[in-house]
Amino acid sequence: MIIRYDRGYLDLSKRTHVMGILNITPDSFYDGGKYYNIENALKRARKMIADGVDIIDIGGESTRPNSNYVSADEELRRVIPIIKELSKETRIPISVDTYKAEVADKAIKAGAQIINDISGLQADKEMGRVAAVNNTPIIIMHIKGSPHDFPENPVYDQLITEITLFLEKKIEYSVKSGIARDKIIIDPGIGFGKRVEHNTEILKHFNKFKCLNLPVMIGTSHKSFINKVLMPLEDNDVTINNTRLIGTLVTLVIAVSKGANIVRVHNVKEAVQVIKMYKAIEG
Repeated sequence: MIIRYDRGYLDLSKRTHVMGILNITPDSFYDGGKYYNIENALKRARKMIADGVDIIDIGGESTRPNSNYVSADEELRRVIPIIKELSKETRIPISVDTYKAEVADKAIKAGAQIINDISGLQADKEMGRVAAVNNTPIIIMHIKGSPHDFPENPVYDQLITEITLFLEKKIEYSVKSGIARDKIIIDPGIGFGKRVEHNTEILKHFNKFKCLNLPVMIGTSHKSFINKVLMPLEDNDVTINNTRLIGTLVTLVIAVSKGANIVRVHNVKEAVQVIKMYKAIEG
């Protein structure tokens, strides 16, 4: 499970890698507005590097529930300056969190090495071509609905099977688009068109996605299902963030134990420590 990019490679077979989230947005659910200017964004990226991050995922559009659509021009205005500057400072791979082909293409040219498409290549039909032409690794996520438009009460007959079939079709589509299979990473899409019980079932049966013989990423970090499990009646934001961190770390241990190759997180230092502790015990 080696993912090659223009500056090197990630050997995902040896250990779980930590992807740090860097939102260049005013409205992300966890850190909206904190890193909206380039100085703060660079400071945050440097902190993640110091904490042991393996990949930095930069996004310019929030896809939390009830978030607003952002034009490609605005998204580019947000992410390109930080990608350009950060790529000068580090050889750590940068991924761009976007479902727009134009943004992905220009981000790659600015210094990004990976595309993270939450739409599973559905939102922009040009995305497969962009990844293929640039020979860029791509993360394909399962989603029920579309960015900014998730079903209010999603229903699945056989959750794990349906997600697996979706990913199989997208993998086949990607290969037909010219993307090398060894440049594909999959993500079952925690929280994207799923209820609490769907998210917990994904974690319980996470190892079943290994049947696709591709690296698997998971992103549970601070998502609302954690709070709904742990404190469904609580509305204090400070308490919620603390509780969601605890819940996030538990989900990371479960995901790592079931074969996660990449975990996408806000709290890099804590994630690195949890994985290190788990590995010290389990080997």
